[in-house]
Amino acid sequence: MAKEIIATDHAPKAIGTYSQAIKVGQTLYASGQIPLNPQTMEMLSGDFEAEVTQVFENLKAVLAAADMDFSHVVKATVFLIDFAHYPILNEVMARHVAAPYPARSTIQVAGLPRGARVEIEVIAQA
Repeated sequence: MAKEIIATDHAPKAIGTYSQAIKVGQTLYASGQIPLNPQTMEMLSGDFEAEVTQVFENLKAVLAAADMDFSHVVKATVFLIDFAHYPILNEVMARHVAAPYPARSTIQVAGLPRGARVEIEVIAQA
């Protein structure tokens, strides 16, 4: 099957050698999003809830560019710098993703691009 590049100006432009998302058949593989404002490409910082909310807004824009939404997400992978933020992550995710929830892995990491404290990638199925 052919790969379709998914790109939108409503999410941050890729800051490396990758695409915002790739769609193969009915499956979308979205690259990780960090709390970058897509208009300014500036990082949100200071309020973790606002940072996670921006990540979900960025993912929402990428999904929309593929004619999908969070109901299509089957797997999410979350990278956190500090597991102390796990409860806030869950609160914000519950505002964006309804039950039945996708499968999810949450991994604590030593570092993320641009000093972000959270990054989330998703796989969605049409």
